[in-house]
Amino acid sequence: MSGTSRVSLHIDRLVLRGIDAADEKAFANGLKTELARVLRDPAMRVAMMRNRRTPTMRLGKLPMQPGQAGARKLASGVARAIGRGMKI
Repeated sequence: MSGTSRVSLHIDRLVLRGIDAADEKAFANGLKTELARVLRDPAMRVAMMRNRRTPTMRLGKLPMQPGQAGARKLASGVARAIGRGMKI
């Protein structure tokens, strides 16, 4: 793929149970960072070009550790799960 392409990802709803309000910003920042990394993967870009559907993903339960580090780790897991779901 040559040139620069733009990807728009809209998350309609993300339900987070058990995350402390103080850790929400760490989660959001971690999610943005990891999604950007996941979506830059050339294999991901090829898969997205082939598959134009809008997936609905239910990620199920993901373990969460307390604090901002736990929120960032959770965000990273969510981003990777989204990436796997988009490749299907």
